[in-house]
Amino acid sequence: MGMIKNILGGLTIAAGLGATAVSAETVIYYGHSGPDRGTVPAALKWYNSRIGELSEGDLRLDVQWGGALFKASAAVQGISDGVADAGSIIAAYFQKEMAAYSLADFPIGGPNAWVAMRAADHLMRSEPQITEHLARQNLIYIGTFTASAVNVACAGEPIRSVEDIKGKKVRGAGVYGKVFGEMGATRVNLSVYEAYQGLDTGLIDCSQGYDYIVPSLKWDEVIDSYTVLNWGQIGGYGMFMNKQVFDSLEAGQQEVLMQAGEELADQFAKIVNSANSKAMKAMTAGETTRKIEVIELSEADKAALNAAAEPFIADWMENARSVGLDADQLMATYTAAVAEFTAEFEAEGYPWTRSN
Repeated sequence: MGMIKNILGGLTIAAGLGATAVSAETVIYYGHSGPDRGTVPAALKWYNSRIGELSEGDLRLDVQWGGALFKASAAVQGISDGVADAGSIIAAYFQKEMAAYSLADFPIGGPNAWVAMRAADHLMRSEPQITEHLARQNLIYIGTFTASAVNVACAGEPIRSVEDIKGKKVRGAGVYGKVFGEMGATRVNLSVYEAYQGLDTGLIDCSQGYDYIVPSLKWDEVIDSYTVLNWGQIGGYGMFMNKQVFDSLEAGQQEVLMQAGEELADQFAKIVNSANSKAMKAMTAGETTRKIEVIELSEADKAALNAAAEPFIADWMENARSVGLDADQLMATYTAAVAEFTAEFEAEGYPWTRSN
């Protein structure tokens, strides 16, 4: 399925003259593996509206939800081969193809969604080696999302410190689950959508997840505690486009897609922060189905988690080198961006809360 130019409109009779008026719109077929609800769909709808606004109605996404065009594990090939013109890619499924982008899945970016997304976006746009690596796969980077900060929900005994991880049966998320395994947890392979049943039946004691997941997947019906890790997030999740399709667009259309893509980090941070804040407020105020104890790990615990993540970061660097990327350069660019946007946040707050 390629990009198509739809001709819309019809006959217009103008001031006594017989005239035919047509309006053209460029439709970009977009594949998304998830359902049409939640934070990322809200951001995709914003993006669609924004490109329509910037292009004065010329550009539009036709989003195919629920894996109609491809499943999450087939997104790179689906977009590269032109099954869709563009789509959402989760880096965790593609360690070689998305070697650079998967750096955003490590705790280096910290728990602040806006900081981590701006840093990941800067990395993806500013490094020519990433652009070239994607081009060899017939891909163009457009913009980024994040699953947001990884925390842990438990049924029964809570996790109050890193010492409490040992012996727990845990559904993990990416490297964060691997670190829990290194700290003595038994890792159980379940999807986030299977965690409710696992918690309810005792198959697992705890599940890593995100604040907004608690109400959206009804974890508040089965958990007793929620531990804020203040650690990191799954940030290798974003919008990509078939390079041949992108190159076939007019320069002005390309600029619109990229401008809206750059604006996406701010917009999505606002969306996901709002969803997370609402969920956390409900938990701390006792407005959930069951009373949930909210616990926050100490700085010492966070340092222990980061130390346990170091071997996995070393593995990432080796993986990046294996596909011809300069891992040291990528790490330097990303960590510098994290520091820059952290300083900006501490000085000025979020962009949408600033007075000017």
